[in-house]
Amino acid sequence: TRMTTRMTTRMTTRMMMSTIGRVLNSGSIGFSSSAVTKLTSVSMLSLTQVQAKHTLPDLPYDYSALEPVISGEIMELHHSKHHQAYVNGLNAASEQMEEAQSKGDVASMTKLVKAINFNGGGHINHSIFWENLCPVKDYRPPQGALLEKINQDFGSLEKMQANLTASTVGLQGSGWGWLGYDKQTDQLYVKTMANQDPLSCGAPLFGIDAWEHAYYLQYKNVRPDYVKAIWDIVNWKDVEQRFEAARK
Repeated sequence: TRMTTRMTTRMTTRMMMSTIGRVLNSGSIGFSSSAVTKLTSVSMLSLTQVQAKHTLPDLPYDYSALEPVISGEIMELHHSKHHQAYVNGLNAASEQMEEAQSKGDVASMTKLVKAINFNGGGHINHSIFWENLCPVKDYRPPQGALLEKINQDFGSLEKMQANLTASTVGLQGSGWGWLGYDKQTDQLYVKTMANQDPLSCGAPLFGIDAWEHAYYLQYKNVRPDYVKAIWDIVNWKDVEQRFEAARK
């Protein structure tokens, strides 16, 4: 019946938005204002609302700024090609979803969920990743409430780093290694996510991109060297801000 179709359509749309919405509403995103605006429009999209286009966020530094840890060539390709591809894919799939919604085409909507989750996840993850990093000259260790919480939950900063490093290096295939915060349990934790799936619980604080396109041109297939080196360019100020936001 028409009523059943409408109800199923609403359920499918909510399922599609659940992962993206959970990350956006965690209070810890903190990337560029244009990205926040566009992504928030996805998570709060009504069935009849026309969705705005998503855009590639600007980097807070030059492509060469993270050298020697990550080369300018990698950064340019990673940001302008790979991240842009996720933005394009999200826009295309979102437009198709709008059309399917207007027609009540549940079969097409169901097929599009995977594309939106993949490309939307890629957009979210990379937007956090860029802000999580800083030039070597701007690096400083974590401090304040975040450092206290790391020491409380992991024993020391070094133990947390070893935990996240081992988990990320050991990830099979492509994906991400995350330091996250669960407000319900008041716990920091380490978790890996496959492909471009956003962190499945709690708030993402710091992520390591373990896709080969993030490091292969420089580190070849030696992921451990890349993961070890990335600790020299962590923007702990950004991670601290995400932690404070997630605790509110």
